[in-house]
Amino acid sequence: MNNDLYAVVGNPISHSKSPRIHSLFACQTGEAMEYTAIQAPLDDFPGTVRQFFERGGKGLNVTVPFKEEAWKLADRRTERAEKAGAANTLYLDVDGVLTADNTDGCGIVRDLVSNHGVRLGSARVLVLGAGGAVRGVLGPILAERPMVLTIANRTVARAEALVELFTPVAGAARLSACGFEQPREPFDLIINGTSASLQGDLPPLSPGVIGEQTVVYDMMYSLQTTTFNQWALDQGAKTVYDGLGMLVEQAAESFRIWRGVSPETAPVIEELRND
Repeated sequence: MNNDLYAVVGNPISHSKSPRIHSLFACQTGEAMEYTAIQAPLDDFPGTVRQFFERGGKGLNVTVPFKEEAWKLADRRTERAEKAGAANTLYLDVDGVLTADNTDGCGIVRDLVSNHGVRLGSARVLVLGAGGAVRGVLGPILAERPMVLTIANRTVARAEALVELFTPVAGAARLSACGFEQPREPFDLIINGTSASLQGDLPPLSPGVIGEQTVVYDMMYSLQTTTFNQWALDQGAKTVYDGLGMLVEQAAESFRIWRGVSPETAPVIEELRND
Protein backbone atom coordinates (compact mmCIF):
# COMPACT_ATOMS: atom_id res chain seq x y z
CA MET A 1 0.00 0.00 0.00
CA ASN A 2 1.34 3.43 -0.95
CA ASN A 3 1.67 6.06 1.76
CA ASP A 4 -0.41 9.24 1.45
CA LEU A 5 1.70 12.24 0.42
CA TYR A 6 2.06 15.45 2.45
CA ALA A 7 4.62 18.24 2.36
CA VAL A 8 5.65 21.66 3.60
CA VAL A 9 6.21 24.36 0.97
CA GLY A 10 8.37 27.43 1.44
CA ASN A 11 11.44 29.29 0.18
CA PRO A 12 13.92 28.65 1.72
CA ILE A 13 12.81 25.35 3.24
CA SER A 14 15.88 23.25 4.12
CA HIS A 15 15.76 24.41 7.77
CA SER A 16 12.15 23.28 8.28
CA LYS A 17 11.42 20.98 11.22
CA SER A 18 8.02 20.02 9.79
CA PRO A 19 9.12 16.76 8.08
CA ARG A 20 10.66 15.59 11.36
CA ILE A 21 7.58 16.58 13.36
CA HIS A 22 5.11 14.85 11.05
CA SER A 23 7.24 11.71 10.78
CA LEU A 24 7.18 11.50 14.58
CA PHE A 25 3.40 12.00 14.54
CA ALA A 26 3.00 9.27 11.90
CA CYS A 27 5.15 6.79 13.86
CA GLN A 28 3.25 7.56 17.04
CA THR A 29 -0.22 7.15 15.50
CA GLY A 30 0.50 4.42 12.94
CA GLU A 31 -0.71 6.60 10.06
CA ALA A 32 0.53 5.55 6.61
CA MET A 33 1.91 8.81 5.27
CA GLU A 34 5.02 10.35 3.76
CA TYR A 35 5.91 14.00 4.47
CA THR A 36 8.58 15.93 2.57
CA ALA A 37 9.81 19.51 2.10
CA ILE A 38 9.35 21.36 -1.20
CA GLN A 39 11.13 24.59 -2.13
CA ALA A 40 8.78 26.46 -4.45
CA PRO A 41 10.08 29.09 -6.89
CA LEU A 42 9.25 32.55 -5.59
CA ASP A 43 7.39 33.29 -8.83
CA ASP A 44 5.43 30.03 -9.12
CA PHE A 45 3.89 28.96 -5.83
CA PRO A 46 0.52 28.19 -7.55
CA GLY A 47 2.25 25.86 -10.03
CA THR A 48 3.97 23.99 -7.20
CA VAL A 49 0.66 23.51 -5.37
CA ARG A 50 -1.12 22.37 -8.52
CA GLN A 51 1.56 19.82 -9.39
CA PHE A 52 1.56 18.45 -5.83
CA PHE A 53 -2.17 17.75 -5.81
CA GLU A 54 -2.16 16.51 -9.41
CA ARG A 55 0.25 13.76 -8.43
CA GLY A 56 -2.03 12.65 -5.62
CA GLY A 57 -0.85 14.77 -2.70
CA LYS A 58 -3.27 14.96 0.22
CA GLY A 59 -2.22 18.07 2.14
CA LEU A 60 0.32 20.88 2.36
CA ASN A 61 1.72 23.03 5.09
CA VAL A 62 2.76 26.47 3.88
CA THR A 63 5.47 28.64 5.38
CA VAL A 64 7.18 31.93 4.50
CA PRO A 65 6.86 33.66 2.15
CA PHE A 66 3.75 31.96 0.74
CA LYS A 67 1.10 32.07 3.51
CA GLU A 68 -0.79 35.04 2.05
CA GLU A 69 -0.52 33.59 -1.45
CA ALA A 70 -1.91 30.26 -0.21
CA TRP A 71 -4.86 32.14 1.27
CA LYS A 72 -5.57 33.84 -2.08
CA LEU A 73 -5.12 30.62 -4.04
CA ALA A 74 -7.69 28.61 -2.10
CA ASP A 75 -11.24 28.24 -3.39
CA ARG A 76 -12.57 27.86 0.14
CA ARG A 77 -11.28 29.13 3.50
CA THR A 78 -12.14 28.16 7.04
CA GLU A 79 -13.34 30.93 9.34
CA ARG A 80 -10.01 31.16 11.13
CA ALA A 81 -8.11 31.33 7.85
CA GLU A 82 -10.49 34.01 6.61
CA LYS A 83 -9.79 36.19 9.64
CA ALA A 84 -6.05 35.50 9.64
CA GLY A 85 -5.66 36.63 6.03
CA ALA A 86 -3.09 33.88 5.62
CA ALA A 87 -3.04 30.08 5.41
CA ASN A 88 -0.51 27.55 6.65
CA THR A 89 -2.58 24.46 5.75
CA LEU A 90 -4.02 23.42 2.38
CA TYR A 91 -6.03 20.33 1.46
CA LEU A 92 -8.72 19.10 -0.92
CA ASP A 93 -12.06 18.73 0.83
CA VAL A 94 -14.58 15.91 0.18
CA ASP A 95 -15.72 17.71 -2.97
CA GLY A 96 -12.16 18.15 -4.25
CA VAL A 97 -12.16 21.89 -3.47
CA LEU A 98 -8.83 23.46 -2.49
CA THR A 99 -9.37 24.56 1.11
CA ALA A 100 -7.21 26.81 3.29
CA ASP A 101 -6.92 26.77 7.06
CA ASN A 102 -4.68 28.53 9.57
CA THR A 103 -3.56 26.59 12.64
CA ASP A 104 -0.97 29.07 13.96
CA GLY A 105 -3.30 30.76 16.47
CA CYS A 106 -4.59 27.44 17.73
CA GLY A 107 -0.95 26.36 18.09
CA ILE A 108 0.19 29.29 20.23
CA VAL A 109 -2.88 29.14 22.49
CA ARG A 110 -2.45 25.41 23.10
CA ASP A 111 1.23 25.87 23.86
CA LEU A 112 0.58 28.71 26.27
CA VAL A 113 -2.47 27.28 28.01
CA SER A 114 -2.04 23.50 27.87
CA ASN A 115 1.76 23.12 27.88
CA HIS A 116 2.78 26.04 30.06
CA GLY A 117 -0.31 26.74 32.18
CA VAL A 118 -0.50 30.41 31.18
CA ARG A 119 -3.88 31.95 31.92
CA LEU A 120 -5.09 34.19 29.08
CA GLY A 121 -8.55 34.92 30.47
CA SER A 122 -8.61 38.40 32.09
CA ALA A 123 -4.88 38.84 31.36
CA ARG A 124 -3.14 42.01 30.22
CA VAL A 125 -1.43 41.02 26.96
CA LEU A 126 1.10 42.97 24.89
CA VAL A 127 1.72 41.70 21.35
CA LEU A 128 4.76 43.00 19.46
CA GLY A 129 4.55 43.28 15.69
CA ALA A 130 1.72 43.67 13.19
CA GLY A 131 2.71 41.36 10.34
CA GLY A 132 1.22 38.11 9.13
CA ALA A 133 2.48 36.10 12.10
CA VAL A 134 0.61 38.34 14.52
CA ARG A 135 -2.53 38.60 12.43
CA GLY A 136 -2.68 34.80 12.34
CA VAL A 137 -2.80 34.43 16.12
CA LEU A 138 -4.92 37.38 17.29
CA GLY A 139 -8.33 35.72 16.79
CA PRO A 140 -7.62 32.63 18.92
CA ILE A 141 -5.92 34.74 21.61
CA LEU A 142 -8.94 37.08 21.79
CA ALA A 143 -11.22 34.02 22.02
CA GLU A 144 -9.55 33.31 25.39
CA ARG A 145 -10.97 36.65 26.65
CA PRO A 146 -7.99 38.67 27.85
CA MET A 147 -8.82 41.90 29.68
CA VAL A 148 -6.37 43.99 27.64
CA LEU A 149 -4.66 43.31 24.32
CA THR A 150 -2.26 45.98 23.13
CA ILE A 151 -0.58 45.69 19.72
CA ALA A 152 2.71 47.58 19.51
CA ASN A 153 4.51 48.06 16.22
CA ARG A 154 7.16 50.29 14.69
CA THR A 155 4.59 51.53 12.14
CA VAL A 156 1.60 52.33 14.34
CA ALA A 157 -0.80 52.49 11.37
CA ARG A 158 -0.31 48.74 10.76
CA ALA A 159 -1.16 47.98 14.38
CA GLU A 160 -4.20 50.26 14.16
CA ALA A 161 -5.37 48.36 11.07
CA LEU A 162 -5.29 45.11 13.07
CA VAL A 163 -7.25 46.73 15.90
CA GLU A 164 -9.92 47.79 13.40
CA LEU A 165 -10.01 44.31 11.86
CA PHE A 166 -10.31 42.42 15.15
CA THR A 167 -12.52 44.78 17.15
CA PRO A 168 -15.68 42.87 16.07
CA VAL A 169 -14.36 39.71 17.78
CA ALA A 170 -12.62 41.39 20.73
CA GLY A 171 -15.58 41.04 23.08
CA ALA A 172 -14.93 42.86 26.35
CA ALA A 173 -11.16 43.02 25.75
CA ARG A 174 -9.68 46.51 25.54
CA LEU A 175 -7.94 46.37 22.16
CA SER A 176 -5.50 49.15 21.30
CA ALA A 177 -2.50 50.02 19.13
CA CYS A 178 0.68 52.00 19.81
CA GLY A 179 4.36 52.30 18.97
CA PHE A 180 7.00 50.16 20.66
CA GLU A 181 8.07 52.98 22.99
CA GLN A 182 4.62 53.85 24.38
CA PRO A 183 3.75 51.05 26.86
CA ARG A 184 5.41 51.59 30.25
CA GLU A 185 3.25 49.55 32.63
CA PRO A 186 3.82 45.82 33.35
CA PHE A 187 1.85 43.23 31.36
CA ASP A 188 0.92 39.68 32.41
CA LEU A 189 2.00 38.26 29.04
CA ILE A 190 4.21 39.68 26.28
CA ILE A 191 4.26 37.91 22.91
CA ASN A 192 7.05 38.80 20.50
CA GLY A 193 5.67 38.38 16.98
CA THR A 194 8.56 40.18 15.29
CA SER A 195 11.51 38.34 13.80
CA ALA A 196 13.98 40.89 15.19
CA SER A 197 15.51 38.65 17.84
CA LEU A 198 16.67 36.14 15.22
CA GLN A 199 18.96 38.88 13.92
CA GLY A 200 19.99 39.81 17.45
CA ASP A 201 17.89 42.99 17.39
CA LEU A 202 15.35 44.22 19.93
CA PRO A 203 12.26 46.41 19.61
CA PRO A 204 12.81 49.69 21.53
CA LEU A 205 10.63 48.71 24.50
CA SER A 206 10.57 50.31 27.92
CA PRO A 207 11.79 47.94 30.66
CA GLY A 208 8.64 49.02 32.50
CA VAL A 209 6.56 46.50 30.52
CA ILE A 210 8.28 43.69 32.46
CA GLY A 211 7.06 43.00 35.99
CA GLU A 212 7.79 40.27 38.53
CA GLN A 213 4.89 38.16 37.22
CA THR A 214 5.37 38.83 33.49
CA VAL A 215 5.50 35.79 31.21
CA VAL A 216 7.28 36.36 27.90
CA TYR A 217 6.74 34.28 24.75
CA ASP A 218 8.92 34.64 21.65
CA MET A 219 7.19 33.12 18.62
CA MET A 220 10.65 32.38 17.18
CA TYR A 221 12.46 29.27 18.40
CA SER A 222 16.15 28.71 18.91
CA LEU A 223 18.54 26.20 20.44
CA GLN A 224 19.74 29.03 22.68
CA THR A 225 17.65 31.59 24.55
CA THR A 226 16.43 34.10 21.97
CA THR A 227 17.74 37.66 22.17
CA PHE A 228 14.30 38.93 23.17
CA ASN A 229 13.80 36.33 25.88
CA GLN A 230 17.26 37.05 27.30
CA TRP A 231 16.40 40.76 27.43
CA ALA A 232 13.16 39.92 29.26
CA LEU A 233 15.01 37.77 31.81
CA ASP A 234 17.50 40.58 32.36
CA GLN A 235 14.57 42.91 33.15
CA GLY A 236 13.21 40.46 35.74
CA ALA A 237 10.54 38.51 33.82
CA LYS A 238 9.02 35.60 35.73
CA THR A 239 9.61 33.10 32.93
CA VAL A 240 10.19 32.97 29.17
CA TYR A 241 9.24 30.52 26.42
CA ASP A 242 10.17 30.22 22.76
CA GLY A 243 7.96 29.14 19.87
CA LEU A 244 8.99 25.48 19.49
CA GLY A 245 5.83 24.30 21.24
CA MET A 246 3.73 26.51 18.98
CA LEU A 247 5.41 24.94 15.95
CA VAL A 248 4.57 21.43 17.14
CA GLU A 249 1.02 22.33 18.22
CA GLN A 250 0.13 24.01 14.91
CA ALA A 251 1.52 20.93 13.12
CA ALA A 252 -0.61 18.66 15.31
CA GLU A 253 -3.72 20.61 14.34
CA SER A 254 -2.86 20.28 10.64
CA PHE A 255 -2.31 16.54 11.21
CA ARG A 256 -5.74 16.28 12.86
CA ILE A 257 -7.40 18.13 9.96
CA TRP A 258 -5.80 15.80 7.40
CA ARG A 259 -5.93 12.47 9.22
CA GLY A 260 -8.72 12.82 11.79
CA VAL A 261 -6.25 11.84 14.54
CA SER A 262 -4.80 14.08 17.27
CA PRO A 263 -1.18 13.13 18.06
CA GLU A 264 0.46 13.56 21.45
CA THR A 265 2.62 16.68 21.27
CA ALA A 266 4.61 16.56 24.54
CA PRO A 267 6.96 13.70 23.51
CA VAL A 268 7.57 15.35 20.13
CA ILE A 269 8.46 18.70 21.72
CA GLU A 270 10.82 16.90 24.10
CA GLU A 271 12.47 14.95 21.29
CA LEU A 272 13.04 18.12 19.23
CA ARG A 273 14.56 19.88 22.26
CA ASN A 274 17.00 16.99 22.56
CA ASP A 275 17.89 16.75 18.84
